[in-house]
Amino acid sequence: MDMTGERRIPAPRETVWQALNDPEVLKDSIPGCETIEKISDTEMTARVAVRIGPMNARFSGKVQLSDLDPPNGYTISGEGQGGVAGFAKGGATVRLAEDGPGATLMTYDVKAQVGGKMAQLGARLIDSTARSMADQFFDRFAARVAGPPPGAEAAEAAPVPAGPARLPVPVPAEMFGLPTWVWGSIAVWVGIVALMVL
Repeated sequence: MDMTGERRIPAPRETVWQALNDPEVLKDSIPGCETIEKISDTEMTARVAVRIGPMNARFSGKVQLSDLDPPNGYTISGEGQGGVAGFAKGGATVRLAEDGPGATLMTYDVKAQVGGKMAQLGARLIDSTARSMADQFFDRFAARVAGPPPGAEAAEAAPVPAGPARLPVPVPAEMFGLPTWVWGSIAVWVGIVALMVL
């Protein structure tokens, strides 16, 4: 599976770089990520719950960073094992460039491979799931890095007029980013590697 793309993030490049190297930010951004631990400045381990079509699996693996060029980018690679579901391995090149005042353009080029039962689901299903998870990753990552929109704090502090009680509306589980993809790391671990992807 090959995947390329770009995403504009409303935050300075240095802030985006630091977030890409922050395990807590990555854990919150990677769909289905249960744990992510930094072993060294260039290695992380992660466990990600994944759902692809009818298959559920948990992948555990290691992510390695190389070609570090702060704050311009790096290469991320890794491999994850999902037991009987199979494996995922690959890597991604991530580049950051300034895109106007206070914004960063992130580009990525992902190459990944899956094997085992997961591979039997078909390339189209795996590709669409990976792209969906990459979109979820970038949406979450951008929201986390950019912070709340201006005026959000004032809106939270404003008193809410009393009104009739309302029953809570059930929210579909998908809105909470429950696991739906081939792996997780930065993005396919940012995209296993989140993308492993990233």
